[in-house]
Amino acid sequence: MKRIIAYSLLAVLLACAAALAALYWMGTRDDAVPAATTAPADAAGMVEQGRYLARLGNCMACHTAQGGKAYAGGTPIPTPFGTLYGPNITPDPQTGIGGWSADDFWQALHNGKSKDGSLLYPAFPYTEYTRISRADADALFAYLRTIEPVEQPSRSHELAFPYDQRGLLAFWRALYFRPGVHQPEAGESEPWNRGRYLVEGLGHCAACHAPRNRLGATRAADGLAGGLIAGLDWYAPPLGNDPATGLGRWSAQDIATLLQTGMARHSTASGPMAEVVLGSSQYLSDADALAMGTYLKSLPATPAAGSEQPPAQPSAALMDLGGKLYQQHCSQCHQEQGQGSGTAWPALAGNPTVTAPSAVNAIRMVLDGGYAPATAANPRPHGMPPFAPVLADNDVAALVSYIRSSWGNQAGRVTPFEVKRVRDASTLN
Repeated sequence: MKRIIAYSLLAVLLACAAALAALYWMGTRDDAVPAATTAPADAAGMVEQGRYLARLGNCMACHTAQGGKAYAGGTPIPTPFGTLYGPNITPDPQTGIGGWSADDFWQALHNGKSKDGSLLYPAFPYTEYTRISRADADALFAYLRTIEPVEQPSRSHELAFPYDQRGLLAFWRALYFRPGVHQPEAGESEPWNRGRYLVEGLGHCAACHAPRNRLGATRAADGLAGGLIAGLDWYAPPLGNDPATGLGRWSAQDIATLLQTGMARHSTASGPMAEVVLGSSQYLSDADALAMGTYLKSLPATPAAGSEQPPAQPSAALMDLGGKLYQQHCSQCHQEQGQGSGTAWPALAGNPTVTAPSAVNAIRMVLDGGYAPATAANPRPHGMPPFAPVLADNDVAALVSYIRSSWGNQAGRVTPFEVKRVRDASTLN
């Protein structure tokens, strides 16, 4: 009997070991490396294309520290697992990617592996960049080869155990990562396919606008359903076509306008999205911006992540206080019925920032104020003053509750505790 039990345990252990080995193999295998792009007659044109793609991918945001040299790394990237730091990707041969080949660069974008074969943390969005074509990867690499080399060692990540064990990424990848270049969808228009390529690939919209599980992974089934951005305490709204919380009332041109100017009829870019517009999407060509809008308008009206439960409604007393505060502090710009005034003072009625399942963005805007990004098309945007110095937590809760529950908005009540949490986080940041 003991021998049978021992053999059974051994069989279970062997089966577990085989399963782990299979997962590890799945997480470390590579797609075949396609042939590099033939050197074009117009090498300068290839570099300029790479410059454009670097802006579209917003590469500088993670690879240029505040006050540092371009692409020399050092930018902190906060996550629930610790802080990662963008590496040096200048062509310095010792501390950057000067010793890399175009194949090595493709390997990083497409397979999520460094030159030495080590697995990259998915804070680098290779889960989206894997869709980039070899031609675009080569153009991007050609551009990076032309920037100033900076000798600056990349800063080590600061991750808690066990997330600092890079080898464990193999199992994460086996569960959540499948490499694959974008393939055009038959039957769809060229702008639609171009928009999908940019949204799902270089634009890596899912990095913020897709909900994540406890291991930091997104699921294709969830789509761009929105969610809190880990480590930043901002809510990225859903990009589906729900009329209340998504892009249902927007046109493709409205989306293109927001991407290029930071302002549109229905909303204004703020927080992390303002930074994206400032450093990246304002440089989109008209055709590419409209292509992204065209693709996003084709997405279904899926419910926003976190909207499964009906929101709690504010009391009459809370609405009364909020209404008085709105008249005192907000109505002059946003108007009596929250209809706003052009793009300078956006409407609050039906504004997806206001009606989102999470109130964090609305609370932050009231506390900290903010400006739309300065762009070539809108170099002097109007701003909103911060009210944190003059409004207590219960006042902010009443005001935001009123805004989220008036003029057809049905987003529900905000508590002073929620405001305090956001205020404390904002103070720490």
